[in-house]
Amino acid sequence: MNPLRGQNNVQGGGDMGALPDRLPGFQHVENAPLRAKFEKYWGVPVPPVKGWHLSQMFEAMERGDLQALYVIGENPLQSEADQNHARHLLEGLEFMVCQDIFLTKTGELADVVLPASAAWCETDGTVTNSERRVQRVRKAIEAAPGARDDVAILFDIARLMGHDWGVPNAERIWNEVRDLSPVHTGMSYARLEELKGIQWPCYDENHPGELFLHSRLWERPLNGPRVSFFPVEHDPPVERLSAEFPLRLTTGRRLDEYNTGVQTSGYRSPLRRGETLDLSPEDAERLGVRDGELVKVLSRRGAVTVPVRRDESLRPGLTFMTLHFPDDVATNLLTIEALDPKSGTAEFKAAAIRVEKM
Repeated sequence: MNPLRGQNNVQGGGDMGALPDRLPGFQHVENAPLRAKFEKYWGVPVPPVKGWHLSQMFEAMERGDLQALYVIGENPLQSEADQNHARHLLEGLEFMVCQDIFLTKTGELADVVLPASAAWCETDGTVTNSERRVQRVRKAIEAAPGARDDVAILFDIARLMGHDWGVPNAERIWNEVRDLSPVHTGMSYARLEELKGIQWPCYDENHPGELFLHSRLWERPLNGPRVSFFPVEHDPPVERLSAEFPLRLTTGRRLDEYNTGVQTSGYRSPLRRGETLDLSPEDAERLGVRDGELVKVLSRRGAVTVPVRRDESLRPGLTFMTLHFPDDVATNLLTIEALDPKSGTAEFKAAAIRVEKM
């Protein structure tokens, strides 16, 4: 089973340490020997405690513990649950920088905007897909005037802050990853080219990469300890249904759209049909609404106006919307910011709503 990731190269971001408790190669920042390896290589101390994930950052903004934000390639104003609350917290920051390929709604709130190039065609580097396959990315075209490679921007900021990292070079940075992350050690640029990508872990330049991450579990006799299964007790959604809000709203994505639409709304698609409130035929009949009819959708946090679409795949009581068209229908005005304690993700999949005829 391969659970597909939600964004391009989000696997690679995690692999490179874009997690609050991990260094590159998923090495835990609170593990002293692992941390010491990075400190020796970089010549600076690494904070010994894990940081905040995104939802905890918003909690820290509310407490006043986080007052400045550097946002790279994200649009949290429109992607976070309870959009009114997210706007309030972002507007309350003392300073915010946004670095992106488009001017997002979050960028419009920023004190500084740094135009970046499109990594998939305007820079050199690597990308990692959901099966952990690292592949080369090659610069095909020049960036638009004024836009710069993310790495070049970060190198310049480091230099202005007193740290000269030299001239940005994608292969040199990748070799630093290989020096520090055992699961990437065998992935030279030459091997990535030759083999058309390699799956980590790849421990040396003779290693082919692992087809399955936990392939040892299929070895006989078993290689290493068994894996434990942990039972989980059902914990129902935080927001209960009621007579006032009797319908369950779950949100998700559509095949041809991408998150808040920043990267997809600028071109035409034969599959695009705009935002809708998808209802079961039974609920549509009970509410007396037709396909295409505008209705008002309300939750305990906000309200939006959206056309109805009947969907026979939905069971009665369950409705569906996306966050792809926030400029037209701000779905995250409805969602709740209650967090899953394990993942730290907001409960986008379970808000209580009611539907009113216009």
